[in-house]
Parts: sequence; structure tokens; C-alpha cells
Amino acid sequence: MHSCPYVLDVDGTNIQGEGATLRAEGPVRLIELPGGVQAWAVAGYETLRKLLLDPRVSKDPRQHWPLWMNDELAEDWPLRLWVSVRNMFTSYGSEHRRLRSLVSAAFTARRTEALRPRIEAIATGLLDRIEADGGPVDLRARYCYPLPVEVISQLFGVPDEQREPLRTVVDTVFDTTATPEQQQANGIAMYGLMTQLVATKRANPADDLTSALIAVHNDGDGRLAEHELVDTLILMLTAGHETTVNLLDQAIFALLTHPGQLALVRSGERTWAEVTEEALRWQAPVAYLPLRYAVEDIEADGVTIHKGDAILAAYAAANQDPAHYGEHAAAFDVTRENKQHLSFGHGVHHCLGAPLARLEAQVALRALFERFPDVTLASGELEPMHSFLSNGHVTLPASLRGE
Repeated sequence: MHSCPYVLDVDGTNIQGEGATLRAEGPVRLIELPGGVQAWAVAGYETLRKLLLDPRVSKDPRQHWPLWMNDELAEDWPLRLWVSVRNMFTSYGSEHRRLRSLVSAAFTARRTEALRPRIEAIATGLLDRIEADGGPVDLRARYCYPLPVEVISQLFGVPDEQREPLRTVVDTVFDTTATPEQQQANGIAMYGLMTQLVATKRANPADDLTSALIAVHNDGDGRLAEHELVDTLILMLTAGHETTVNLLDQAIFALLTHPGQLALVRSGERTWAEVTEEALRWQAPVAYLPLRYAVEDIEADGVTIHKGDAILAAYAAANQDPAHYGEHAAAFDVTRENKQHLSFGHGVHHCLGAPLARLEAQVALRALFERFPDVTLASGELEPMHSFLSNGHVTLPASLRGE
């Protein structure tokens, strides 16, 4: 690889500015991840879309990443959990099809849509408590965060006493400023929680996704292996948590900083579904997603990605690519005709939970702005999350009455 890679800012202080820097040198740019690990960041929309569809691109490090296969990564590498899990997120080919089909059997459209009344009730309860408290409120901490956490916890049947520890470990997975030692300890804690959840549900099965996945594991000859069951829970609970928090955070921020756009939705000219899609495009909830690997040499816009090279999907950068969206790619615009985005991935690894995230966002946004039509952001600059993966704000301070 090139001797002078671009070193990503692990603190995520200016994700879109960094994305523009990457795109300025072409759709594909050599970068350096924590621990000195090099990869090709793909920041051009069309190039990334094509690579996400390319069967020569794998997500299985055990087959296609020499650094992993040769055990050359440190045990405390900060991103190790993103690579080490064995589920459909890190599988390839027939193995991926097998795992995805098993999970899809439990994560059905019917089960997702059936959650609508529950999501509405959760949103109402959170807004009731916010209104009762009165005064300024941190909407991320009091609304954007607890709503998807409660939804995913109910969906998977996470007991009350495990929900706070779950929040802590998921937060740390996305905190790319955490030390290697902290990430290593967090991985151990994550596996402990998931193993405990499986044991609880085996003893007391219920109408939830954890029980459904255990049933898949028990079917026939155990088509979902034990380690795959635990790692699938890690994937689903992590993906269904932080990403939707950031989607709500960025959508609310966008509407409160673009009152003309909010007026279009209030008037009925535009829909909450359109707000959701444009928010997903404008600020991808996960800015970068580790990792993919070249199965063989791939030519991508004049760059040769060699067999075994790692590839980093730069979703936030690709979603604001002027080559695809035009000169106003960086603007939040619900009237934009082309709201296509890659925030949920593309191709065989497209996010299974995308319908749930969309449903949560549409319900939550409507509920918030109908309950508090005069809500405004507090003055001052907002602090971005300390992460190059998680694209949100540390806090989202607001006044409910526009005071």
C-alpha cells in the first residue's frame, strides 16, 4: 500500500469536512485506522455503491484479510470486535446467505409493523415525562436515546436489569476514542451480557426475537451455532441501538436549523418519511463502517485495490458526494428529488433493521413536533460525538416552548 495514508480523525470532530477531503483526491483513498491498520476508504457514491454490490468484496476476515488470517492484529486493537464477531455482518457468500436467511425468519416485516403501537406508546411516555419536567431539555438524552433503546430492548426481550449495562457496552463499541484496554474489557462485558440474555431466554422463552433466534438455533441439527447465536444478538442489538439514536438526533437537528423545511412538513406538502430519508442521506448515522476485503484485485476508478486489502465504507462522505447529488449535496432539503442514500448499506448486506429504523423515526418525529410545535434549539455550537463511526451530537439542548 501507499506509504502516506490519510490518518482518520478518531475523535470525529469534523466528519463531513473529512469526507470532503477524502473525495478531493478521488472516490478511493488510502487511509490509516487506529493501530496503524491501513484500508481503502471509498467516499464516492457511485464507486461505493458498485463495490457494495461486487461479489469480489467480502466481509469475512477469516477468509480474505491476511492481517486477521495471519494473527497480525493486536489482541487489544480498538476495532477488533467489529471484525471478530461471527454472524451475517462478517460472513461471505453461501455462509452469509445461510445466516441471513435464518435471522430473516425471525426478523419479519409482520413483527416490525406490529411494533408501531408500542413505539407510539414509548414516544408518548417519554414526551409526557419531558413535558412534566418543563424547562430546557437535552433531546438526545431524554428522547433520541431512550426511544430506540426501549424499542430494541422490548423487541429482544432484554430484562430491565440488563438494559443499562447494555447501553454502556454499546456506547463503548462506537466510542473510537476509548483506549485499547477499555475496548478489550468492553468486548468481554458484551459477551457476558449476551450469554446471560441467552441463558435467561432459554429458561423463560417469550414472544421476542431472542427467543425466536434460540428456536432457530434449536431447529434440526442446530442450524444457528451457539457462537453465531450470541454474535447475532450482538449485531442486532448494537445496530438497532446507536444508529437510530443518531438518526433521530440528526433529523431533529436538521429540522430545527432549517425552519423552512419544517414548515413544509407541517403544511402537509412533505412527509415525515421524506424527512427521514433526507436525514439519513444528509448525515449518515454511521459515518464509516468497518470492514470489507478484496477477494481478488479490483480496479476502482483508477485505483487498484489488491487482493487482501481492507476496504472502509465511508457512508457519510458518499451520501454528500457532489458528483452524484450536484452542487447542493451538502444541503438538507426534503424537496430533493434524489434522496437515495447508502446509510443502510447496499446489496446483500443491506441492513435487515432498516424498516424498523424508518418506522421509529417517522413515529418519533411526528410525536415530538406535534406535542411541541414551538420547540427550538438552545443557542451555541453543538459538540459532535467523540467517534469517527457514530455521527451524532453529545447533547441536543432545546427549549420546548421556544423561550
